[in-house]
Amino acid sequence: MPFKSILKQLVDRTPHAVGAILVDWEGEAVQEYCHCEPYDIRFIAAHQGIILGRLKEIQDSVQAGDVEDVVVTATDGHLIVGCIDPDYSLVMSIGRSCPVALALYHFRVAVGRCKEEI
Repeated sequence: MPFKSILKQLVDRTPHAVGAILVDWEGEAVQEYCHCEPYDIRFIAAHQGIILGRLKEIQDSVQAGDVEDVVVTATDGHLIVGCIDPDYSLVMSIGRSCPVALALYHFRVAVGRCKEEI
């Protein structure tokens, strides 16, 4: 399956990456690749729809263009959420010591590759 290899490359090329998951519009896992329990990354991804929904509401009110991706920083790490199309999103969890700019670069390349496959 092409998505598995895209996610594997993303995680393997990103220092301190915990995992990445492709989800549908309902937050259901399509494919994941992670260095943690699959349940953990699926749990995170299930809630990404809430984050994207709120951001899209803000985007609509300020007419700032389409939401492409967002980085949420927490005490122990970063969560990157990005739109592939209106129905699919990519979510990646990385450790706090990961360079965010590098992670975003690899993340955006992976989003582009996923767009080609969908």
